[in-house]
Amino acid sequence: MNASAPAVAQRAFLFDMDGTIVDNMAFHTQSWLAFFERQGHALDADAFFRDTAGRQGHEIIAKYLGEDADHVTLLAEKEVVYRELYGPHLATVAGFDQLIASARQAGVGLVVGTAAPNENIAFTLDGLDLRHRFDAIVGAADVERGKPHPDVFLKGAQLAGALPQHCIVFEDAPLGVEAARRAGMRVVVLTTTLPADAFAAFDNIICIAQDFSQLDVEALFASQPAAFAAGTPTT
Repeated sequence: MNASAPAVAQRAFLFDMDGTIVDNMAFHTQSWLAFFERQGHALDADAFFRDTAGRQGHEIIAKYLGEDADHVTLLAEKEVVYRELYGPHLATVAGFDQLIASARQAGVGLVVGTAAPNENIAFTLDGLDLRHRFDAIVGAADVERGKPHPDVFLKGAQLAGALPQHCIVFEDAPLGVEAARRAGMRVVVLTTTLPADAFAAFDNIICIAQDFSQLDVEALFASQPAAFAAGTPTT
């Protein structure tokens, strides 16, 4: 009698949304800077992005306006500005639709792991008719801590039924790459927002690409960064 074939471990792709699925971070930064200027804070765009990309909106407001600020009202005001600015430009990054179609054919779970609030998730995923293509969506409302904490990716992996070592995260920001590192996950970096050298310090990156168009599902899962031992989440 033939022995039973070994079970295949569930694999998953976890996608950051802003700056990864859609190339919109310049619009987020523009809306944040306009918002904070009205609050009396003149901020440098590059420094602001490095310090905040991947953090939840209430964490950003607390950092600049204090814990006692009316986070709910202020964040809603900022996000209205963002959606007005980016709405006419809403589109996926090149090659995204083809990559997730290939991943689905290969049995790979598909998850969104984002610091965005529910209103922006709906704006992007429903605006592009993408929600139904994912197995799970984890946003700011679903976890207590934003990136660089690993919460969003660990919850996404759990919902997909995949262990961290069988997950690949797609990110565009250092705080997101750090969140994936703490989760014990490999990362594909997209240079939609920052150049490759901004990620030189990370040891969990398997690929750096301009977009999704040249990425191959099986080649990504076969890749291992030389200095990275996956599967040991930290907090």
